[in-house]
Amino acid sequence: MTNFLQKLLNNTTTRRGIGAIIIFVILWHIGSQLDEWTGYDLLGIGLVPPPGDVFAAFLEVIPLHGYWMSWVASFGRVITGFLVAMIIGIPFGLLLAVNRYFRGVFFPPFEILRPIPPLAWVPASLIFWPTNEMSIAFVTFLGAFFTIVINVLGGARSIDISYLRAAQSMGASQLDLFWKIVLPGTLPSIFTGAAVGMGITWEVVLAAEMISGGGTQGGGGLGFFIWNSYMGGSLEQIVVGMISIGIAGYLSSSAIRKTGYYFMPWRRLF
Repeated sequence: MTNFLQKLLNNTTTRRGIGAIIIFVILWHIGSQLDEWTGYDLLGIGLVPPPGDVFAAFLEVIPLHGYWMSWVASFGRVITGFLVAMIIGIPFGLLLAVNRYFRGVFFPPFEILRPIPPLAWVPASLIFWPTNEMSIAFVTFLGAFFTIVINVLGGARSIDISYLRAAQSMGASQLDLFWKIVLPGTLPSIFTGAAVGMGITWEVVLAAEMISGGGTQGGGGLGFFIWNSYMGGSLEQIVVGMISIGIAGYLSSSAIRKTGYYFMPWRRLF
């Protein structure tokens, strides 16, 4: 364990990250004390609870079962919606890229629906889906689906046509073109879309949990945790919920990046 920590701290990127967090916390503390030190509150920053109070609130909620159930509930909804969006969105985006007839039929309605914010679907989904849990899952799916499709479509369409023609001239079949040129060439865009879609998914699921009352699972989710903290007037717990979201999003994005490094070994050179 000691060797692991030593190796981690010797990493330049890790040290920079830790330094950035320390600077942020210092600025946060200064901002929260401005009204007391100067008598002026700059843009309401003085209303933000100081880091010490938030840390104390963290220590209070960590032993609570409901707090961790909120993590489990939100993670479950995010992963479910995200995986369904990947399963449907990647083949859909590839078909839009490689088949002009499919693109001519399905791209126009896709482009009409894409600009609609996922949160705009929340009232309709609460009405049309039989349970709050299904409504949250649907909205979460939409949060990632459009971003994934657009990135897959753009990545596949940006592949240099000369690669395809060279492969065809050497007798490559359509399946060879797809598996050896189109799919590998689209992988960077797939993982970029996945990372962006994951961030949007977290934003959407938290808002949906606030609006719908947390669904039917125990814990209600981190969005419902923040809403309950707001209703209870606990600014410290609101910030605890916000930081929890940030940590959850960072862990999710890190998992996607690690998976991308595994499937794209050539990216490790950069």
